[in-house]
Amino acid sequence: MYERKTLPNLNCGLDLVGEVLYGKWKMRLLWFIKEGHQRPSELQRQIPDATRRVLNIQLKELEEHELVTKKIYPVVPPKVEYSLTEFGKTLIPVISALGNWGDENEDRLRSVILNRLKSEV
Repeated sequence: MYERKTLPNLNCGLDLVGEVLYGKWKMRLLWFIKEGHQRPSELQRQIPDATRRVLNIQLKELEEHELVTKKIYPVVPPKVEYSLTEFGKTLIPVISALGNWGDENEDRLRSVILNRLKSEV
């Protein structure tokens, strides 16, 4: 398991948000849970590029940051569902605004990203 060598800088709101949302799939996980995809297998289908292990790690971190709750049903095989906490629901408008900004600037962002990737090769 990854262990930090230095403590994070938590001196401003951007640092705090970065600490909570840092992770390739976290915003998408929150969005898909809001959309009703609550079981790990459903989330995996929504984000096929992510491994099950990475999704589980990021879901655990979201749970530790009190953005989602995990409910384990006492059945065989075990059934697990995730849902947004009230605190997690407050992030949805922010994620929506970021998504809208990305949609509005899609062509420019795609061009910039592809150019950067080409220069790395």
